[in-house]
Amino acid sequence: MALFTFKLPDIGEGISEAEIVGWHVKVGDRVEEDQPIADMMTDKATVEMESPVAGIVMRLAGEPGDQVPIGSMLVEIETDGEGEVVPAAETPPPSEEVIAAGTPGEAVIEEAHTPPSIRPEPVEGRAVESTKEQKGLDKLSPNGTGEAKAETPILASPAVRARAKELGIDLAQVKHGGERIRHADLDAYLLYGAGQGYHPAGRSARRPDEAVKVIGMRRRIAENMAASKRHIPHFTYVEEIDVTELEALREQLNAGRGDRPKLTLLPLLIVGICRTLPEFPMLNARYDDEAGVVTRYGAVHLGMATQTDAGLMVPVIRDAQDRNIWQLASEIRRLAEAARTGRAKSEELSGSTLTITSLGPLGGIATTPVINRPEVAIIGPNRVIERPVFRGREVVAAKLMNMSISCDHRVVDGWDAASFVQALRKRLETPALLFVD
Repeated sequence: MALFTFKLPDIGEGISEAEIVGWHVKVGDRVEEDQPIADMMTDKATVEMESPVAGIVMRLAGEPGDQVPIGSMLVEIETDGEGEVVPAAETPPPSEEVIAAGTPGEAVIEEAHTPPSIRPEPVEGRAVESTKEQKGLDKLSPNGTGEAKAETPILASPAVRARAKELGIDLAQVKHGGERIRHADLDAYLLYGAGQGYHPAGRSARRPDEAVKVIGMRRRIAENMAASKRHIPHFTYVEEIDVTELEALREQLNAGRGDRPKLTLLPLLIVGICRTLPEFPMLNARYDDEAGVVTRYGAVHLGMATQTDAGLMVPVIRDAQDRNIWQLASEIRRLAEAARTGRAKSEELSGSTLTITSLGPLGGIATTPVINRPEVAIIGPNRVIERPVFRGREVVAAKLMNMSISCDHRVVDGWDAASFVQALRKRLETPALLFVD
């Protein structure tokens, strides 16, 4: 027997340490060569580490959430062969990787000839397949005829797989309504499996108390939001906008869109924002508070806050001011899909100069969005509702939407924010102004 010390290799971007997101093994487990052993996260990416040798796991570097320095022990494995301890220098170095960098907590990896011992894994929340499923090795012959049939992939995040393994749950037995298995599906399986069955109408199952460690992408988001609120004195201004005519225009455009993507209000709002910003350059800016410099941008690189299973991501619509409504609609759909599936590239997740955030169908009367630091403003359209309003002496039905804007009071005055929203309101309430200079 020999003791193999697997030290955490340099996984790119000049980082000094990586966070343990989750373990696929525990002390005493037997691992095979190339078997996944841990998910490690840096500021830029999440990487699945694989064992370079077969043997028994003797020691792990820490718990999920702990930081492991590059070059230090990650796992000790007692190998089957005879010989001396394998020195750290023999651990295979990583090949070049294309690592997608985004806002804190938002990262994916694109493979580029990566060796098996450090093959990248998508960010948590992105549907993934097991190693055998990816290699297409599993086949079924349910009818007994010997005719091979491809097994349906079981999709789940690394965290869900780790929890299922710890609880001894066969994921193939877990029913789920979405594309992949989630923690809630495991909870339902445990509840049913305990013999409690379905609860009568009007009675809810009582969930046990649960302590959830804030790690990985959720910790990156938490740190970013805390820094934004700690460093930036926010103020929020809200105005009501009549979007009756804008909604009518949207319906007309959709009726004749052909094979183009269906329009939501968002592309029209972006056109209005881009048309209005030249009058208010202090809003399309980033503030370096350490250097004491505000950079006002001519181009509008619009961040689009997007909710994903892994947390909030902000893909960026580059040069939004140069795109028409159909181009914006296509780019919005493409970027949202890339963010939700973990395929967004480096340049698509960084460099925004202003952010727009919307809760979509969840709506809300008003929001007080948190600024995406180091930007100085964030715009939040709210739910469109139909209400009676006075038009002269008549009462008519109108579609109304509240528009919120949060600003950095160090560099943006309340007057400027209110003036911007009023100018934007004028364009949105008279849609023809969106298409004329």
